Amino acid sequence: MTLTDDKLDDLTTRFASGELVMTESPELWANPHAFYHHLRATSPMLDVPSLNEVILTRREDCEAILRDARFSSNPNHAVSNLPPEQRSFRETLAADTDVNTLLFLDPPDHTRIRGLVSKAFTPRTVERLRPRIAEITNGILDEAADGGSFDVVADLGFVLPVTVICEMLGVPAEDRDQFGPWSSDASRLLDSNLDQATMERGVLAFMYLLNYLNSLFDERRAHPGNDLISALLAAEEAGDKLSEEELRSIVVLLFVAGHETTMNLIGNGTWALLQHPDQLARLRDDPSLITTCVEELLRYDGPVHVTGRTATCDLEVGGRAVPKGQTLVALLAAANRDPAAYSNPDGLDIGRADNHHLTFSHGIHYCLGASLARAEGQIAIGSLVERFPTIEAVATPTYRAHFVLRGLTALPVTLS
Repeated sequence: MTLTDDKLDDLTTRFASGELVMTESPELWANPHAFYHHLRATSPMLDVPSLNEVILTRREDCEAILRDARFSSNPNHAVSNLPPEQRSFRETLAADTDVNTLLFLDPPDHTRIRGLVSKAFTPRTVERLRPRIAEITNGILDEAADGGSFDVVADLGFVLPVTVICEMLGVPAEDRDQFGPWSSDASRLLDSNLDQATMERGVLAFMYLLNYLNSLFDERRAHPGNDLISALLAAEEAGDKLSEEELRSIVVLLFVAGHETTMNLIGNGTWALLQHPDQLARLRDDPSLITTCVEELLRYDGPVHVTGRTATCDLEVGGRAVPKGQTLVALLAAANRDPAAYSNPDGLDIGRADNHHLTFSHGIHYCLGASLARAEGQIAIGSLVERFPTIEAVATPTYRAHFVLRGLTALPVTLS
């Protein structure tokens, strides 16, 4: 798609009107960054009046709202201009029920619940998991070597993180294949502008997850194990630490976030390297670059595209007054390519220093599983590149129709 100035202006107008759904244009969604650069240059704080939202594309502004605890991720704080029947599932769920997730909670509840699970995801704990992550990865790559080809997304990106998170939570191995379709459908509920069929699939998947978890909780109550679900059940039984609703919501979040984002990191990251053979060769020549490589892949085409915050009082961002109830949308993908923050922002540099990207968010909602995602990405991508001198994509991949979570539908490759 050739984006002339007139075309970019038209896209901006449609985006501001709420008419433009990025994921419905495969060409634009494959590479939205020319559009994002145009937004940053012409409308760095783009008003979307129909949604009572302001879209942010500058890194400084995005970081400011993520860092400031006066901006809430709880949709109940938002003043919506939409009639109830047009509001997102997340807004409706938060307003009509007590079910909520850690993503959308404020202190003190956020602090209390995060404290119960954070010890399982500390850098020190994750370091102890590295041998097991490597063992799973090597098993996957052994099978790929025998066949001479595999799908980076389905066979590595999905299998590795879902196996790790299920082992951490205590999910039986024979049940793990169920979570791919459930997670993919349920995660769409984070998006807005969903059609009825997508909404219904998402809700059904969400209910399947809850029903499965109820049975697993009963099993772990009767027979506790050395796993995270058993530890959370013990906290629930303590009464003042975790309610039953909180227990369900946090485990659903761990299931979904525990593999969806890392799957996208592995798929997007591998594709980025295949598109930049000089950087792929650089990593082969110097495997020690894998740490900075993964940080650069997170910046360049991260697994989380966007997040939002709502002002809980009258505030100011970037010199603009923000009234209480106003929702600001941090377009993380745009912030991560802001020329004011990064030299050659559209270039891939696996040795980039001081790479302070926003892919894992910032502030109190900084990604709980960041250390685990980094370890899995480093081991998966590093091992794949080290193991196979030649990796070739079978075809140009396409991106899934997810806006909040950005990832490829598939990435079949041949190996030798």
